[in-house]
Amino acid sequence: MDELSKQKATENLLRSFGARRSRLSLLKGALGAGAAIAGAGLLANLPAHADPATTGTQEDAFTTIFTIARTAEQLAVTFYSNGIANARAGRLNLGGIQLDNIIAAAIEEQIHQQFFAAAGGASLADTFSFPQGNRTFTDLGTFIETQQTLEGVFDAAFIAAVFEFAQAGRPDLAQIAAEIAMVESEHRALGRNIAAEMRLVRPDGTSYSPADNWAFGLLTLEAVGDAPAIVTAAGFLNPNGGYAYTPIDYVNDPIYSTINRRIVSRAPITSNTLEDGDDPSS
Repeated sequence: MDELSKQKATENLLRSFGARRSRLSLLKGALGAGAAIAGAGLLANLPAHADPATTGTQEDAFTTIFTIARTAEQLAVTFYSNGIANARAGRLNLGGIQLDNIIAAAIEEQIHQQFFAAAGGASLADTFSFPQGNRTFTDLGTFIETQQTLEGVFDAAFIAAVFEFAQAGRPDLAQIAAEIAMVESEHRALGRNIAAEMRLVRPDGTSYSPADNWAFGLLTLEAVGDAPAIVTAAGFLNPNGGYAYTPIDYVNDPIYSTINRRIVSRAPITSNTLEDGDDPSS
């Protein structure tokens, strides 16, 4: 995809979060010329997609979800860690509590990645691309708008996961997907809050205020399996993009460890595992 096609795909994706559209309409809008071909290579690496409600196919279906989720979390870690590095080097106008919030988001994405890896999710990609290239990490407006694109997709994907797990008769996994969706939505709102505090406006001239501008999360994906083609079309999954995923050592790295010690709810809790007297934040 050329840069113009990537920019157009990203604009279409962003618009989808502001309007009620069918899944088919969303896919048509995001998959511009050449995008379907770009996504095909990635999708070919997925485990065979199966109906999770069909006996004997749940393991494959769940592995597909875990694989997509793990890869999405690796993309998120790559995005946030590059932003943090540039902010600390003075190349991105972000500091103080705002930077602390972004560091916390990066740690939480890394914890999610570890969960999905432990659950059996494979890695579809270890190197990522960003439609606006290095400008993503040197211009705060571009950084926040990219964050809004990614977190919007993650929100929608985990909402879809809740439905798929519930349909498969796995309320425990549905609860975990809901817990993660809640945190991804917090990331989206904190990004909007940073933008509002910095008096940024979106490319279409609209305001980021209020930060919490959704009464309900948007159902823009019918299935988790729809997400890779959308993200690929928007320009984030080019294997030659040059931004390698590097896990965050949030325990020992001094950039992250101080914030890490303030993060609670370190593991998912479900109704099956929560016993009377348990502290759900531990």
